[in-house]
Order: sequence, then C-alpha cells, then structure tokens
Amino acid sequence: MRRIGASPRERGSAAGQTCPDIFELSDGSFAVIGTEATADLDGELPPDAARADYERIVVISRETLLRAKADIPDA
Repeated sequence: MRRIGASPRERGSAAGQTCPDIFELSDGSFAVIGTEATADLDGELPPDAARADYERIVVISRETLLRAKADIPDA
C-alpha cells in the first residue's frame, strides 16, 4: 500500500534501490526488507520469544526504523 519512512535513496543508498525498507500492506500488516539473520540470532531470543519454522529474523538498520517512526500509525 505504502512505504513507511524514507526511501533507500533518501537514506543515502548509492543505488537508491537495495536497502532495508518497510511497507504497510493493504490489510494493515507490515512487510520488512532486511538482512536475513535467523541462523545468527535464533539462539539469542529471550525465553519468552519464539519463531515458527516459516518465520525468519530480519535485521534492519536503526536509521531505517527511526525514520519510519513518524509514519507508523498509533492504532
């Protein structure tokens, strides 16, 4: 439906295309493009967190999330 936060180009990506990104989908959920880090971080999850076999841990930069903060709805 729409990008949440600044585009990769606005965040300084040289190509302006391949960088972490956040999108709001038409059903209200969010899609995140980031670096796949499941193997590295799965064992670091706290005891009260779990991941289904079909889920992956994805890392985005702090700047990506902070620049998206203003666009994330409160409800």
